[in-house]
Amino acid sequence: MNERTISICGRALKGVLLSMIISVFLALCGAAAASLPAYADEPTIITSLSVATSPEQLTGTFEIKGEAKAHLLLLRHPDRVAIDFPGALSAAREGEVPPNALVSGLRQGLVPPDRYRFLFYLSQPASAELKPTPDKSGLTLTLKPTTEQSFAAAFASQTVRPSAAVATAGAASAAGAAAFTVVIDPGHGGIDTGAIADGGKTLEKTINLQFSKVLRDAMEKTGAINPVLTRDTDVYLPLGERAEFARKQGADLFISVHADSIRYPDLRGATVYTLSTRASDALARQIAASENAADRFAGPEWQADQPEVFDILLDLTRRETEAFSEQYAGILVDTLESHDVRLINNPKRSAGFRVLKAPDVPSVLVELGYLSNDEDEKLLTSSDWQGSTASAIAAATLDFLRHRNAFSGLGQ
Repeated sequence: MNERTISICGRALKGVLLSMIISVFLALCGAAAASLPAYADEPTIITSLSVATSPEQLTGTFEIKGEAKAHLLLLRHPDRVAIDFPGALSAAREGEVPPNALVSGLRQGLVPPDRYRFLFYLSQPASAELKPTPDKSGLTLTLKPTTEQSFAAAFASQTVRPSAAVATAGAASAAGAAAFTVVIDPGHGGIDTGAIADGGKTLEKTINLQFSKVLRDAMEKTGAINPVLTRDTDVYLPLGERAEFARKQGADLFISVHADSIRYPDLRGATVYTLSTRASDALARQIAASENAADRFAGPEWQADQPEVFDILLDLTRRETEAFSEQYAGILVDTLESHDVRLINNPKRSAGFRVLKAPDVPSVLVELGYLSNDEDEKLLTSSDWQGSTASAIAAATLDFLRHRNAFSGLGQ
């Protein structure tokens, strides 16, 4: 057998890290499953995935640290095989599948609310089997060619159907409970006024709070989103506390709302920012410095950098978090433009915003406009503009939710 193998290697994991990650294990029912010997005090860490192909089959070997409970699920339209690890983290690097006749592509990532999924896209119908490796250190997925009738029968015989695994937005609405939580963060507040318009009457903290309440109402009207404000009164919150609030709420998305001032009075329009270690441009760097300065009002416990273990945890999960943040930012920019909301040139930018540093919550910062521009100030204080722009952001958020459900194999 002339096998071609690709190794998708994981990062080295320190024992001290493993003891600090919260492990969540959910009971699985009615689906093909495989499990390894229990490690009661350790979380599930998928350290690597190796894929080997031959004319007869494709095998994917998951190396795992800690207890593994994996759930095999067949999906259709298009045909896919999903391997779900409840309550797990992954250090497995992204990689390409070697050329083969069975699998055309492989994706991986977090699926709400608490699963890590590997998704194999099938080029032809295949049988799928998941079982422990001989040394019990991992799991092996074996895919072999089968007939369309056999694949359809296997799909239909699953006890847990894809549409029942996680409620879609519509099902959540019908049940009277929105499963998708969005934390809306009105920037500044209290002693921190934020930017001040030239006339001295319009304060950024006031605009941010007014708009955030309108956005909350627009999201509530969708019936599929549970919006929560970090503040609903004129109070000051440190940046780290805002990010921590989102994590405690179990947020699926974090939106920080701002309306800054800039030294260029002709600059106007909305901008969407994501987190990056290096600013995408000089303007992004300047805006991040301005927004991060809000912590000058905080005590030393909030001004200090987070401990190193936080950064290590961030490193484990930020690939998925950053990917979802970038996806939402792109959807939001496109939706704002289609709703005739004025944008600056290159409206999708990035910089080191402290408020966006929750390691496991996709996050964006939206600059609605600039109080240093007279036309923007008029729009920012207009109830009509606030309503239409909030509706656009709510629509973008629904679109983002549909994309995430599509990735998880739902709603298709």
